[in-house]
Amino acid sequence: MTVRVTKIAGHKAEITWTTADDPRGYLAVAVEGDQLESALAALGTAEGLAPDGESLAVVTRHTKELAQLLDRRAAVLVVQLRDEHQMSWPQIANRVLGDPDRHSTVRRMYDSGRRHLGH
Repeated sequence: MTVRVTKIAGHKAEITWTTADDPRGYLAVAVEGDQLESALAALGTAEGLAPDGESLAVVTRHTKELAQLLDRRAAVLVVQLRDEHQMSWPQIANRVLGDPDRHSTVRRMYDSGRRHLGH
């Protein structure tokens, strides 16, 4: 993976990737559609995020859309951990959720990931 976030002086960063890093265009859409910007703004501040209710609703929608995409991607990655790397449910739960006893949660993520993959 060659997606890079480079910290620049002060409070600046630059994100770079290649088309090989983003074959489905998820990164491009998140950047070009302002989803990433909105989600980062939501992370950075609680008050004064948007000047009016409509702007705040847009930021909220973008943040939710990106969160849903990340949830789907995490579920697909759990499928990869299980199927390609033969990790046990407790291993995956420990590494992904920090608790080996939450294996039923990662099983649900696995099932969701398989659905997203069309299996």
